[in-house]
Amino acid sequence: MNQQTFADVEYSHRKRKTKREEFLGIMDELVLWEHWVDVIRPHYAAGRRGRPPRGIETMLRMLLLKRWFSLSEAGLEDAIYDSYAMRGFMHIDFLNEQVPSAATLRRFHRLLKKHGIEEQFLADIDHRLKEAGYSIRTKELTDAALVKTRSRKA
Repeated sequence: MNQQTFADVEYSHRKRKTKREEFLGIMDELVLWEHWVDVIRPHYAAGRRGRPPRGIETMLRMLLLKRWFSLSEAGLEDAIYDSYAMRGFMHIDFLNEQVPSAATLRRFHRLLKKHGIEEQFLADIDHRLKEAGYSIRTKELTDAALVKTRSRKA
């Protein structure tokens, strides 16, 4: 059971949901999370050495956000911290856990590609969207970043 934060209480008094929240709510219901967790589990790290692995469902959610919002791994990590809607979709409670790192998402993505699971997962989502009468339109976005340059002496 998650305890509500002051931000949760404040946010619940808004007059309307954002389009992002509506989209993510629909997607949360359409995806067969338990099925895909079961498909991936035999290929996923058992956590016997090193850091404990992140939950498979958490990683799937993160992968989808990256795809839907055309973000880099690092850009997505920041976006989840910034966006209440994305944080809600991820089911992350910052009192208990942090957003998986960009490197963790990269390794997870490679694992899905290696075993051919990514294509199946995305095809299943596309199929479920069509059955529900939806389609996804995405826009190309680029993460803004500052790059330190050498100073020029005049």
